Amino acid sequence: MATVDPFDDVLEAVGPRLRSLRQERGTTLAQLSASTGISVSTLSRLEAGQRRPTLELLLPLARAHQVQLDELVDAPPTGDPRIHAKPIRHHGATMIPLSRRPGGLQAYKQIVPEGWPGGEPDQRTHEGYDWIYVLSGRIRLVLGDRDIVLLEGEVAEFDTRVPHWFGNPGPGSAEMLCLFGPQGERLHVRARSK
Repeated sequence: MATVDPFDDVLEAVGPRLRSLRQERGTTLAQLSASTGISVSTLSRLEAGQRRPTLELLLPLARAHQVQLDELVDAPPTGDPRIHAKPIRHHGATMIPLSRRPGGLQAYKQIVPEGWPGGEPDQRTHEGYDWIYVLSGRIRLVLGDRDIVLLEGEVAEFDTRVPHWFGNPGPGSAEMLCLFGPQGERLHVRARSK
């Protein structure tokens, strides 16, 4: 007696889901092939259900479509709808990722203790665009030749190719929201209050 794999239905639905995602984004098989390194024929067979999806194929496709892997395979719900963000601790500061989508604009809540990171400002540059909103406390931002202290409720946005550094001069810890676009994505403010 042949056993039925309970995941067959899930895997069979991957092809149509991939085709739908690609078409929603207006991407051709050739464009997707160029961005993932997967041949056009393999992509076509995968979308048609003639090729079994593997992790090796799905990971670059999830990255190209900028979706989580479980969206591609329509993973069954775990029963708990809450997202448990895993804090990242780095040299005494804590970053809590608020976005789950790979690539593109990333959102973080950052908590920095008084005096962090210590020492004199060491300005760095990298690709991208940053937006900082101070929730509480004070953040010192050194941006090129400008030295600014941001207070609760204040915002700064800047191209990260400009030398920059930030820290917490105190008193007390500081919390801020950070939006970072690694490819230089900027925020688009559509309405401003008077």
